[in-house]
Amino acid sequence: MNAMNESTILRHAASGDAVQDLFDLLRVSTFRRPNALAIDFMGRKFTYRDLFQAVEHVAGGLNDIGVSRGDRVALSLPNTPYSVIVFFAVQRIGAVVVNLNPLYVQHEVHQILKTADISVLVMSDIAAIAEPTYRAAENTSVRRIVVCPFSHALPPIKSTLFKVLKWRDIYHFPADKRIVSYDTLAHSKTVAKHVTIDPQHDIAVLQFTGGTTGIPKAAKLTHGNLLANIEQVKDMAQDALREPPTTLAILPLFHVFALMAVMLLTIERGGEIVLLPRFDTHATLATMRRVRIALMPIVPTILTALLRDQDLSPDLFAHMRAIISGGAPLPVALRKRFEETARCPIIEGYGLSETSPVLTLTPLHGVRDGSCGKVVIHTDLQIRSLDDIGLRLPPMKKGEVCVRGPQVMSGYWKSDENASAFTPDGYFRTGDVGYLDADGYLFLVDRLKDIIICGGYNVYPHVIEEALHRHPAVLEALVIGVPDPYRGQAPKAFVTLRPNSTATPADLATHLEQYISKIERPREIVLRDSLPKTLIGKLSRKDLKIQEGITD
Repeated sequence: MNAMNESTILRHAASGDAVQDLFDLLRVSTFRRPNALAIDFMGRKFTYRDLFQAVEHVAGGLNDIGVSRGDRVALSLPNTPYSVIVFFAVQRIGAVVVNLNPLYVQHEVHQILKTADISVLVMSDIAAIAEPTYRAAENTSVRRIVVCPFSHALPPIKSTLFKVLKWRDIYHFPADKRIVSYDTLAHSKTVAKHVTIDPQHDIAVLQFTGGTTGIPKAAKLTHGNLLANIEQVKDMAQDALREPPTTLAILPLFHVFALMAVMLLTIERGGEIVLLPRFDTHATLATMRRVRIALMPIVPTILTALLRDQDLSPDLFAHMRAIISGGAPLPVALRKRFEETARCPIIEGYGLSETSPVLTLTPLHGVRDGSCGKVVIHTDLQIRSLDDIGLRLPPMKKGEVCVRGPQVMSGYWKSDENASAFTPDGYFRTGDVGYLDADGYLFLVDRLKDIIICGGYNVYPHVIEEALHRHPAVLEALVIGVPDPYRGQAPKAFVTLRPNSTATPADLATHLEQYISKIERPREIVLRDSLPKTLIGKLSRKDLKIQEGITD
């Protein structure tokens, strides 16, 4: 890569200390800490100066291939330095990042590319994920495909070994005039055009999320939305973020939780992102032996997987300030079991793609069993009646969680669901059911769409799952509603057991009698070797319903 001279880097980085847009996060941190480590990818390291320089080159390269302000650039990448460099390069030129899950099937990718009117697709050359992504770009608006060779991101020895031993894993693209190598962008000598960002209106990220119609829809997250959420999280987690953190990136950066808690927050603090291309217990624990990790954002299933590993020990967490759990409710029993083993605090957050994402966060020293924390600053969170969305409910009453704040999206991209997504008085409807206690702690009960209507009563799967987790033999639990000739619907529970543990369905049914009412007790409890999970490792009720032949 051609080096920008030192004076150019510092001149660009030092042009004011105020943060107005997402690129400014990197610019300011580079000026403050140019020699500090910004990225560690399996031993290959980038300082902030290195990262800033790479971003400037790629931004110029994107201009070279015709990307300009407002264009949508899709990133379909595993966790690698490319993920961070290209993200900030896109922000540098005022274009819009569209995050793609590299493991999506071809049809899903095709829908997103068409919905977002993608002009440039940036992707890996790993065969298992490259071929369906490349094929998905046919008959879309994609005019350029930037290929990021996985081997080039590795340290020299690992790069050579990968090309020799894993050559079958590399996808060989057909002749296509749309294709351009990442290296071409990285060697660009073009100085990217300056753009002035309106943080309140200019979109930084289109974050796709599930739609009630089954058609993918994208939350329009502005620079202002994401910058506001950074400040909100910093306010709630001051002790953990006082010093620049070393953050372990085992969650995929295309997910909104990792985008915020791993990448943006760490870059803003001038910290170091330790990237792993995917979650693997052995690789995770080996990395924690090699690097002193301070923050580890996770989803609950990662804690479950780590607990299974015999090499898990408290000394690996000696430098950990906090484990941050998000993406799905964290069972109380799982949190306590892990804290006892690792001797490290776990805090829980709650949010959605539409809210950039964080709405609540547990205070580091104020954990309350079953709660996902207190609302972040400058955010009004209300519980509204399930029967009358305009009616605000008092503490301890269950209803739909509705929010208003600077981190809430400006709306969905080209969607007819914008009107129904908000209350008449402008609060975003999360679709989650919960309640606030007298101290303002939020307790989630379930998703509206997952509520089981059992003989006219609302039964919440999460309540049953929490009760199952109280049994010492239970590792994971999922509850869904199944058709019932008498009650309309009835709960059915699916459970995996901890290694070397035994329990029968009858044992679990007896256990539940002390925790939940008769109407809530599952009609059937099924023991399984595994439960379906989403591509980021969350337990998936949707897939379980499909397996059981249940359609909503």
